[in-house]
Amino acid sequence: MNPDDPLLEILACPLDKGPLHLVPPNGSASAEEALYNPRLHRRYPVVDGIPQLLPSSGEQVSDDEHEELLKRMAP
Repeated sequence: MNPDDPLLEILACPLDKGPLHLVPPNGSASAEEALYNPRLHRRYPVVDGIPQLLPSSGEQVSDDEHEELLKRMAP
């Protein structure tokens, strides 16, 4: 996905139905592209360009990880 993808405007968190933000990989081997809900501190993976938006696919992130994700979020 890219930050200009029109799909980003219609994707919503499956839990609170609010907007999601694209988080690009940070270059480390374990980092992957993701969609992030900063309101609930939940991250949803993007696998082979396909957002995984089932509630069970999301994972809760710690406060430290939340701060890191906010820095990496695409404008």
